[in-house]
Amino acid sequence: MTVVEEMAEFTVRASVESLSKAQRLTLKIRILDAVACAIGAIGEDPVDRVLRYVTGFPLDGPCTLIGGGRSAPDRAALFNGALVRYLDFNDSYLAPGETCHPSDNLGAVLAAAELANADGATLLTALAVAYQVQCRLSDAAPVRQRGFDHTTHLAYSVAAGVARALSLDVDRAANAIAICGTALNALRVTRTGTLSNWKGLAAPFAASAATQGALLARCGVTGPSEVFEGNKGFMESITGPFAIDWGREGLDRVEQTIIKRYNAEIHSQTAIEAALELQRTYKFRADDVESVDVDVFDVAHRIIGGGEEGDKTLVFSKEDADHSLPYLIAAALLDHTVMPAQFTPQRLQSADVQALLCRIIVRPLADYSDRFPNEMPSRVTVTLTDGHILARALSDYPGFHTRPQTWEGAVSKFTTLTETRIPETVRADMAGAIGDLDHISVAEFTRVLRNLGTAARRAVLQRA
Repeated sequence: MTVVEEMAEFTVRASVESLSKAQRLTLKIRILDAVACAIGAIGEDPVDRVLRYVTGFPLDGPCTLIGGGRSAPDRAALFNGALVRYLDFNDSYLAPGETCHPSDNLGAVLAAAELANADGATLLTALAVAYQVQCRLSDAAPVRQRGFDHTTHLAYSVAAGVARALSLDVDRAANAIAICGTALNALRVTRTGTLSNWKGLAAPFAASAATQGALLARCGVTGPSEVFEGNKGFMESITGPFAIDWGREGLDRVEQTIIKRYNAEIHSQTAIEAALELQRTYKFRADDVESVDVDVFDVAHRIIGGGEEGDKTLVFSKEDADHSLPYLIAAALLDHTVMPAQFTPQRLQSADVQALLCRIIVRPLADYSDRFPNEMPSRVTVTLTDGHILARALSDYPGFHTRPQTWEGAVSKFTTLTETRIPETVRADMAGAIGDLDHISVAEFTRVLRNLGTAARRAVLQRA
């Protein structure tokens, strides 16, 4: 058997019975978290541009758009995925050489499950498959250091998750994975230098394209069966040799994913927490700060600290700000939190935050690098204008896999992101539907999503 055939067999044999009670709850927490992020992004300009594209042609379809309307499965995957991803507040998975956002799979898997008139248990199973594939490829076959984006793995995971949601047989599932893995190899320039809207839209685009690939396979289109190990395949061209025994894989990787506490790039979470703990303890103001030194692990330095992916004191857009640890620490000390409000054009261009971020120095520590990704160690040292030096070091934060997010914590974050956008009754309906997802149909879930989204869009229009 080829590797893609082994992955397809893993995909097809997965069942809701394979999921423990804890794993089902963990998946539901990730879905609630993703939906919270989606509602929080309704009305944002880049997402509205995607909506104009999705609805700009006389095309109806069987799949729900959050916020109202329907479209084809690939377009629903694109738009709903853009909502989940735009704030950059959704879940993450940390591997030694790769970081990904597994809930990027949700928009596509949901569209496929709705297309298939599936039940909620099938949706949970298909999403668990997608999480497992993306996370295990992140473990065994990282692509970042070879110049490729983590959304490259999303091609395989979305194809597998969509194939499971559509109940494809092994042959069609293998072809779906092969088509998408061959076609969708994304460049890391998406996240280096001056950042663009594509930082938040690369994953939804890959998921949409992979949905198309899986639907082509459902119609009988074939793909390269040696996409992994073949001549000029994935291993030879990008990753080098690796092995995953798909015959022995379970659906456990979702339990190793982590939830963001702050609306900031994942590797910043402990540093932000440490900075805010210092400020709460010693009651200093941002005006009292002479300088800030932030010691982090090497991945954080490379991606958001000014390492190989560009100068992080140059912040001109939301995308730049989210991937700048100096900006994130400055905003946290000035505003005492980092949430969507810290990424408006007015806030990120303000003189106070721009001045403070230039006094923040980020350095990698070898010891911290050795402890990652089992820990996320960071140390923040604040030097005050009166000469006092304050320091705090942390190795994790609430939401990290050592302190997992609870259902109650997920509901709290959901409320924070949505309380000005949807009524309390709609929030309760949404949380109830997700909590009962393994006992209801996908149609019932998407009906709540449509109502929820309509209320959120109305709130955005009223504010405007």
